[in-house]
Amino acid sequence: MVSNNKVNGRKDNGKKNANGGGDLSRSALRRQREREYRYQSILKSAETLFAKEGYHKTSMEKIADMSEMSVGALYFYFKNKEDLLIQLIEEIGYMVRSTLGSAFKRYGSTLEGFKRAGYAFFEEFCMNHPEKVAILLRESVGNGPEVEKHRKDMSDKLTHDVKAALIRVSENQKFRFKSKFSAEVITVSILGIYERVAYHYMFWQDMSEDLKPIGRDAVDFIVGGIENLFTENACI
Repeated sequence: MVSNNKVNGRKDNGKKNANGGGDLSRSALRRQREREYRYQSILKSAETLFAKEGYHKTSMEKIADMSEMSVGALYFYFKNKEDLLIQLIEEIGYMVRSTLGSAFKRYGSTLEGFKRAGYAFFEEFCMNHPEKVAILLRESVGNGPEVEKHRKDMSDKLTHDVKAALIRVSENQKFRFKSKFSAEVITVSILGIYERVAYHYMFWQDMSEDLKPIGRDAVDFIVGGIENLFTENACI
């Protein structure tokens, strides 16, 4: 999991002392590592319990017990259970974006890179991190305006990433979209298909072990449609 070093509601600035100058002492660095370890332990426990038992059935007491700390210590790091869910959404969302972005960049701004990014979503993210998928697609839905705000922010960032990648591919192919909305509409459609396929086969059909060929079918279907548009050299 990607850590943003948030401890007790703030960003940890690394090896600086409280006055903003000089390196921290060895004991201060040790305490910092211990805080980060506890912080990540709480997040991992919450992720496991939210995915297994559901967000609403999971109590702070259960999270504290799995994290091997007191409930009071838990509230030192997070305001409440909603705060935990929000932080998980942010970190998992960043992980998805990093996974797709890395795969796309390895192949340059090409349709092959776009295809590989789709494969990476199913094969690197979904298959290797089913608990994170459960948090992102199931447990974060319908849990209040603050959670929804962070879900939308994460979704907007991912949409921006995929749209920008699609535009770069189209420019390399000397292809122009029909309207200013075309690239975004295609992007939203792609993300909707990926989300639905992952949810359907991981949670409704319990076919996670077959997700690789299923995901490749979905990605190839989408990329095949884009290829047809490009090869015809016509507007969408």
